[in-house]
Amino acid sequence: MNEAPYKLLRRPKDDRVGAGVCSGIGRYFGVDPVLIRVAFVVLAAVTWGAALLAYPVMWFLMPEEW
Repeated sequence: MNEAPYKLLRRPKDDRVGAGVCSGIGRYFGVDPVLIRVAFVVLAAVTWGAALLAYPVMWFLMPEEW
């Protein structure tokens, strides 16, 4: 398979907690997925849970790795 000339935002099959959304974002930006998960929890708390709506949307929109 040819490597894309740009980074791909994908949900990994191996490093998952839940659907793999935070892990995929962490890999895309080169950040530890644990930091993304913590930031997501903090954001959910700050927005009184409104940020929790973003997770299923990202789960639906982010394709899974091959």
